[in-house]
Amino acid sequence: MAGHLQIGEVAERTGLSLRTIRYYGEVDLVSPSSRSEGGFRLYTEHDVERLQVVKRMKPLDFTLEEMREVLSVLDRLEAAGPADRADLLADLTRVRAEAEARRTRLRAKLDAAEAFLADLDRTLGA
Repeated sequence: MAGHLQIGEVAERTGLSLRTIRYYGEVDLVSPSSRSEGGFRLYTEHDVERLQVVKRMKPLDFTLEEMREVLSVLDRLEAAGPADRADLLADLTRVRAEAEARRTRLRAKLDAAEAFLADLDRTLGA
């Protein structure tokens, strides 16, 4: 099928493992758009973009349900009329604020890890 990618190509493009991509399909997070006659999973560019969104949310510890909600908002935003668009953008603004708070917590953890490594380096250098 033209325009469709097999799971191996998607894994290569996204940096996700085949197992992870299959799992996301099993939990209805990002399912393949179709299957080949032989039953192989086939993905579109849109599917790849969705997987990239999920991949970027994962380090911030978003749950599968939270990821599913964000993907739903993004999907609805594409087709939204002006009346619905404002509500959807407000939803994304809340998600962004939460992502920013989670990033701040991650940076604090990283700072603590850097301090610990510096302590170890000082001890090892003594």
